[in-house]
Amino acid sequence: MTRYRRTDAKDFARANMRGIWAAALTPFLPDGAIDEQGFRRNLRHWIGELGIDGVFVAGKQGEFFSLSVPERKRLFEIAAEECAGKAGTVMSCSDQNLDVVIELARHAEAVGADSIVVHAPVLHFVHRQDAILEAYYQHVAAATELGIALWSHPDSGYLMSPQLCARLADIPNVVAIKYSVPRPMYSELTRLAGDKLIVSTASEDEWFDNIVELGWRLYLCSSPPYLLQTATDRRMRDYTDLAFAGRIAEARAIRDSLEPVRKVLKSTRPPDKPQSHQKYWQDLLGQTGGSVRRPMLDLTDAEKDATRAAFLACGLAGAGRAG
Repeated sequence: MTRYRRTDAKDFARANMRGIWAAALTPFLPDGAIDEQGFRRNLRHWIGELGIDGVFVAGKQGEFFSLSVPERKRLFEIAAEECAGKAGTVMSCSDQNLDVVIELARHAEAVGADSIVVHAPVLHFVHRQDAILEAYYQHVAAATELGIALWSHPDSGYLMSPQLCARLADIPNVVAIKYSVPRPMYSELTRLAGDKLIVSTASEDEWFDNIVELGWRLYLCSSPPYLLQTATDRRMRDYTDLAFAGRIAEARAIRDSLEPVRKVLKSTRPPDKPQSHQKYWQDLLGQTGGSVRRPMLDLTDAEKDATRAAFLACGLAGAGRAG
C-alpha cells in the first residue's frame, strides 16, 4: 500500500525525493543466483555508513535485462525491507512489454515502495514518438497510485524533448525524471517544468554545478555515491551538504579533490564491461560485487590487475572496510 494517493504524489515527491540517490548493482553468486545477503549488506552500508538518501533498484546498472520478473520482484522486496524508514526507494519497472511494466508497478506498490521509474520504451523504428509516449505514460500512470519517475536516454533510440517532458509532467503522479541528455536539454526542462517535475541526471561530474546553478536538490542516480566514497571518506556527501547549505567555495574544493578518484574509476573501465568493472571496484571497497550475467562479460585478470593498481593509488581513504 502506498502512503499517499495518486493526486498527492507530487507533494510526496517534493518532500521525500531529495539528496543523493544511488542506482544499485545486483550482486550474483558464483552459480548465477542473486546474492540476497550481499545485496542487503550493500544497502545497509550505503544507507548507514555512506549517508545515501535513496536507492534505485533493478535498473540498467542492476542488469534488469538479465533478470526474470520474479527476481526483479524479489529485489523490490529486499530493498523495501532494508530501506523502510531509513532511505527512499524507486523501483525500476522499465520493460519493453507493457504488461510487465504494470505488473512490476503493482508489486512495487504492494511491497511499500516510495516510487517507480519507467524508462521511455525502445522506439527506434518510428520517426515521431510524442503521441505514442503521451499515451504510454498516461496508461502506466492510471495503473498505479505511485509516483513515477520518467527516464529518457539514448538507448531508446531517441531523446524525449523538454517540451514533451513538460507536458508529461501534467500527469498527476509523474513526479520526476532521470534525464540522461546533454546539459542544455535538462536545463531547459528545469526552466519549463521545474515547478511540477523534479529534474535530475546521473552525471556526478555535473551534480555540483546543477545544485549551484539550477537549484537542484536530487541526484538521480548512478553508482558514484557508493563507488567514490567509504565510511571514512564521504566527500560526495560532504560537498553535497555544503552546496545545499550555500557554502559554495568549501563544497567546490571538496568536489575538486575527488577528481583523481573519478579519473581512475573512468579510465580503468573497459567500454564493454561497465557493470563488471563497477562490481570489481565494489569488491575492492569491501562491498559485495561479484560477477555479471550474460550478455555482460566479466573482467579479465589483466583488467582486474590494472584496476586494482590504480584503485590503490587514487587516494580514496578507508577503502576495503565496508561492513
